[in-house]
Amino acid sequence: MDHGGHGMTMDLPPFTLGRALEYSPDLFFLISCLLGLALYGWGVLRLRRRGDSWPVGRTIGFTLGVLTVALVMCTGLNDYGMVMFSVHMVQHMIISMVSPILLLLGAPVTLALRALPVAGGGRKGPRELLLALLHSRYVQVITHPAFTIPLFIASLYGLYFTPLFDFLMGSKAGHIAMMVHFLAVGLIFFWPIMGIDPGPNRPNHVMRMLELFAGMPFHAFFGIALMMATEPMVAAYRTPPASLGIDALADQNAAGGIAWAFSEIPSVLVLVALVFQWYRSEQRQARRSDRAADRDGDKELAAYNAYLASLQSRGR
Repeated sequence: MDHGGHGMTMDLPPFTLGRALEYSPDLFFLISCLLGLALYGWGVLRLRRRGDSWPVGRTIGFTLGVLTVALVMCTGLNDYGMVMFSVHMVQHMIISMVSPILLLLGAPVTLALRALPVAGGGRKGPRELLLALLHSRYVQVITHPAFTIPLFIASLYGLYFTPLFDFLMGSKAGHIAMMVHFLAVGLIFFWPIMGIDPGPNRPNHVMRMLELFAGMPFHAFFGIALMMATEPMVAAYRTPPASLGIDALADQNAAGGIAWAFSEIPSVLVLVALVFQWYRSEQRQARRSDRAADRDGDKELAAYNAYLASLQSRGR
């Protein structure tokens, strides 16, 4: 299928799952996905060659994350997403809420820090520049909840309920920029909450859960607003091609239902990941405490027992 000269798709046959999953690549995302997989694979191989291990689960997570991006941007879903609001919403929800979670579970920044060589000699190579970025004021700001939560909300209301969406849909470059924005917003939002990679803003697990649930109600309200609307709200989808055989308002209501449903599914996935990470963190802390006790002969416990003995002797 051809996306057309400026990103708007010409008449398409009625939507079916088979047609939606046909190979129809967007070159920008195809090259980006292949490059991402190649760089990640290079990092894993580099670790293995020097005898270091890298969890298979992380590799699987990152690979699935890249494949979900390719699924929505390099198939017929991307063609139908140009003329069907419901299909576009599937793209948006996957690339902003599923792909980021999987990519972050792959810990690509940690892999890069372990795989990239140290420049040495006071020079700054890729590894040193990455470390400087992680500790920069810029990253501290964009990963703070006061920034991530409003950005997450504004990416819905500020985009779809203003002329900005129609402007971006009017060109291929605009459409690509919009989808990259969705992916970036998802990564920035979920990174401080459940990302494995190091970051400047990493609150305790309870606060992470609060951050997660702070943004989700606004996501649900957005979906409900689309479902309850009595007329098409987005000009780009107001007059779908007759060849599709769909009603614009019904399609918009379906898009709202998809947005509402996706406010729940990723929340459950992230909550499970958070609970697992919390458990692993407690286990590591317990092991550190045991090792410390072995080293000092458990002086803390001995001191506490001596304190109890002194109390008992006073009571006699």
